[in-house]
Amino acid sequence: MKRFLTATLLCSALFITPATTIANAGTVNNEAQRGYISVSYTTEKKVSPDTVEISIAVKTDSKSSIKDASTKNKEISDKIYEYLKSVIDPANDDYVRTTNYSANPTYNYINGKRTFDKYEVSNNVIVHTKKIDKISQMIEKSLSLGATNVDSLSFSLAQKDQYCADLLSSATKNAKQRAEVIATAANTSITGIKNINTSCTVNAAPSPRYMYSNAKMLSLDSAGAAEAGGVGNIESGLVTIYSNVNADFFVK
Repeated sequence: MKRFLTATLLCSALFITPATTIANAGTVNNEAQRGYISVSYTTEKKVSPDTVEISIAVKTDSKSSIKDASTKNKEISDKIYEYLKSVIDPANDDYVRTTNYSANPTYNYINGKRTFDKYEVSNNVIVHTKKIDKISQMIEKSLSLGATNVDSLSFSLAQKDQYCADLLSSATKNAKQRAEVIATAANTSITGIKNINTSCTVNAAPSPRYMYSNAKMLSLDSAGAAEAGGVGNIESGLVTIYSNVNADFFVK
């Protein structure tokens, strides 16, 4: 009689434990194996840039002293700085600043012998402005005030975040619509979002390149401007904004 009871209790334990384990594994597997549809949607928009940044170089030299070269540089830079300040709009986030200041002697090397040449002082006056229609005027006036050359000119988009928000909203809606079309064709329906990744990038317009030589602004992209000896019209081109949405939608 005692042996019979012991066997019964042992059998009960064996049946209960496996049943519990199988139920938990089933819950995990059901979640992991839920069906889903993956879609990707990319959209783009071309817009005109609304901001430009110009780097205007001022280089001066002196045979007598570095102080003399510095004084000349300061006089020219101050004139350019004041002029640019008068035409930009600080209330619209425009600004002017100075960068890359350097002052040092230069030397010539002849037959391995170093000889003093002159003192050189240089800096860059940076103007950041939304007055894109004033670019040519700013460059020509700065050069007439003594600027040596324009080191760089780049266009950008201050309203990038707003454009990206609009494009991503549109791309997300289109991605969902695409998923719904696939789900309907597969005789199922969307029940939720498993995962979604987004990105938005701006491909800036190519910037024109310039050099200044012999009191003339020579445009490497415009023979007409070179012959006229002036800056000519500077076209900003277009900025392309790309938005992409990759999404996984659960289906039933």
